[in-house]
Amino acid sequence: MTRSDEPPALTPPPPHWEADIVAADGGTVHLRPICPEDADGLVGLMERSSDQTRYYRFFGPMKRLSEKDLHRFTHVDHVDRVAFVVLLGDQLVAVGRYDRYPDTDDAEVAFLVEDEHQGRGLGSVLLEHLAAAGRERGIKRFVAEVLAQNSRMVRVFQDAGYKAERSYEDGVVHLTFPIEQTEDALAVAYEREQRSESRSIGRLLTPSSVAVVGASNDEGKLGNAVLKHLLEYGFAGPVYPVNPGARHVRGVPAYADIESIPDDVDLAVLAVPADEVAGVVEACRRKRVRGLVVISGGFGETGAEGLAAERQLVATARASGMRVVGPNCLGIVNTAAGVRLNASLAPMVPGPGRVGFFAQSGALGIALLERARSRDIGLTTFVSAGNRADVSGNDLLQYWATDSATEVVLLYLESFGNPRKFARLARTVGRTKPVVAVKSGRHVATTPGLAGTSVTVPEQSVAALFASAGVIRVETVAQLLDVAAVLAHQPLPNGNRVAVVGNSTAMGQLVADAVLEEGLALAHEAPVDIGVNGSPEQFRAALKEAVDDDRVDAVVAVFLPPLMAGSREFGPALREVARDAAKPIVATFLSTEGIPAELAVLDENGMPARGSVPSFATPERAVIALAKVAEYARWRRRPVGEQPELPDVDEDAGRRIVTRVLGETPHGRELTDDELIALLAAYGVPLLGTRTVLDADAAVAAAEEIGYPVVLKSTAPWLRHRPDLGGVRMDLVDAEAVRTAFAAIPSGDPVIVQEMAAPGVATVVEIVDDPSFGALVSFGLGGVATDLLGDRAFRTLPLTDLDAADLVRAPRAWPLLDGYRGSEPVDVPALEGLLLRVARLAEDLPEVLRLTLEPVIVGPADAWHGGPSLVVAGGTCVVGPPTARVDPGPRRMRTPV
Repeated sequence: MTRSDEPPALTPPPPHWEADIVAADGGTVHLRPICPEDADGLVGLMERSSDQTRYYRFFGPMKRLSEKDLHRFTHVDHVDRVAFVVLLGDQLVAVGRYDRYPDTDDAEVAFLVEDEHQGRGLGSVLLEHLAAAGRERGIKRFVAEVLAQNSRMVRVFQDAGYKAERSYEDGVVHLTFPIEQTEDALAVAYEREQRSESRSIGRLLTPSSVAVVGASNDEGKLGNAVLKHLLEYGFAGPVYPVNPGARHVRGVPAYADIESIPDDVDLAVLAVPADEVAGVVEACRRKRVRGLVVISGGFGETGAEGLAAERQLVATARASGMRVVGPNCLGIVNTAAGVRLNASLAPMVPGPGRVGFFAQSGALGIALLERARSRDIGLTTFVSAGNRADVSGNDLLQYWATDSATEVVLLYLESFGNPRKFARLARTVGRTKPVVAVKSGRHVATTPGLAGTSVTVPEQSVAALFASAGVIRVETVAQLLDVAAVLAHQPLPNGNRVAVVGNSTAMGQLVADAVLEEGLALAHEAPVDIGVNGSPEQFRAALKEAVDDDRVDAVVAVFLPPLMAGSREFGPALREVARDAAKPIVATFLSTEGIPAELAVLDENGMPARGSVPSFATPERAVIALAKVAEYARWRRRPVGEQPELPDVDEDAGRRIVTRVLGETPHGRELTDDELIALLAAYGVPLLGTRTVLDADAAVAAAEEIGYPVVLKSTAPWLRHRPDLGGVRMDLVDAEAVRTAFAAIPSGDPVIVQEMAAPGVATVVEIVDDPSFGALVSFGLGGVATDLLGDRAFRTLPLTDLDAADLVRAPRAWPLLDGYRGSEPVDVPALEGLLLRVARLAEDLPEVLRLTLEPVIVGPADAWHGGPSLVVAGGTCVVGPPTARVDPGPRRMRTPV
């Protein structure tokens, strides 16, 4: 074949146009811009395509491309002519392209997908990526000409979420649609992403056959343990040991390599030295294995060289259609009766249940499973991700979102791969299934060997992320399992009113104290105490009365065994009441932990079912778990809320300001006072009249222009908002007072002259940009004490009206706004409105990297003599190139860490 000697395209494609993709069936492919070297691949695609497929694409019986067409298709400028290819291994299986109509914002789009790979959603993925590239290159609309009988391709365009105009002439459907990223298009992409990623995890967790590469008869080897656990747990399909030096491993015929296995292999578990993994992955590619679990260590956790090998491992696997769990992981478990998969190093796993469990740590995995087993917490599936090079917690959230068997999700996290996606997924899953998470590394950094391999998210961001997404955050692994025990076996409470029923006054008082300490309410003035000599019948009656009481939302049962016969009958009494109760019941029963036999309602697998009563060794642990469940139930009952229209916002005016600043200073800078006033005014946030001056005469002139009384503030960073250091001089009523105050302010920095605000409570509102997942809106009361105690609350975007209401009430100092010690409550709706406007600004203008409004002074709604109840008395703003608050872009897999 003759190759063109013409120079390559003048504009190279940007690196982010290349991506790994999860197809609709759960397999993976690689997408990248086309290049001249793809000529042979394109010829092969044409040869493998059927006559009908070629006819649909070229509107005629084209058997092969001419040299001219082949050159034109593979040589593009990546601006007006863009093309992407989809690769599976080394084979080109699909291509999509757009060509701009001269001197217009329109471009014609077309695809060719090999017959064998049609129905995998590749056309939809190509359309998403072409549209994203087109938007970057100034394309506004796509035009497509499709033969009417090519109904599958017509649906690709119609179902993409764009508003297409359709016409029909001479057997051809003509479609024109704007490619702007709309909410509908984004929703379609998210829905397709969920289905494909869920299926990709389903392929891993429900294999029909498993090969253990590195299986060994040496009981000290990892391969021996994995094979043993697979066989002993009773995997439903065939298991193939792979060991070139053994004919049998643990009595099962072995194979020299994975390609020698005569049948298909769905899942390969790798337990070989790190330097052998790459060769095994290549063999798995040739064998068309569908998924890998890499138990082997020696990768990213060891340093830069291991990290490079890890990235290559993932790149090879994904390009060949395989997802990877690990490396350096414990393995995976699926307890379903039709699967019975224990492809892990854990010798004993919990029985079947309703809980999905993801643990990032391989080292802690066995201990976590053992603790769950001892607490009678049954699992549906368990995944230990190890280095989390590919499969992450986000993938498992996608899977569990639609897995009907999983009702509760547990996460042990050390870091985040894509925090923004985690927030979106957790918020969606949490509306129907509780997500409980323990996040390590709150006070120390992650493992040094993993530096740079994951996103380190500040603690304030983690707290905001979890709060916004409804994630139940716990501090310890013990709390993780405590909360799981309640969620897995008891219903959610409808409120926070708790009844305490028991046979010990002392224990009842401890529980009552814990209830109030955790922010719950006592349903009765005192615990119900049947006395140490009370009978099982009295215990049952007291419990039944509490459960039937409309003033009670949950019950804590406290039981200490009496020094008499018959104590065994108290358990069945509690179980009988709990089995049919619509309210959660937790117990401190015989000082046991887990679910004692006498409190268990067993399912068909002999595991505790719903209605079983979890018991805790101490009353405090029972109440802490109940409180976290009650808070989640409150979040779930709460409506989603709405983002108000704010019709007076002038986004264009705000954008002109930041665009002008970045045009002058590409790396960004702090806005001047005039620029800040204009920016805030565009979003309906008035800043008190302000002037910056350099001398006393100018200060007097500014004060007379603004009107007395005024305030003088130093602009020196160490004096800002510090009246205790003389940096702020207030209530200046005439020129003499202004001159005296100006002379008394320390340092020679410029001074701000500002109108005097009416009395009120000083608060602080901020936008804080987190490069890992976007902006946070922060709120707290002003003052040194608040800064010292860190009493600030944070929420992620987008912010709804209900989110704003929660944010105002979140700081511990909230009572100071709500009439503390007889003071008049401030205008809280005005604060909520300000937060919504600031959040809107953050969403519209990702170039705003930090905005601080301090102080924001708020008073009672009707006490400022007709003036506003809220004023912004100061602020600073920094703009720069946007970080994470950008268009989410087309579907792509997370870049290997």
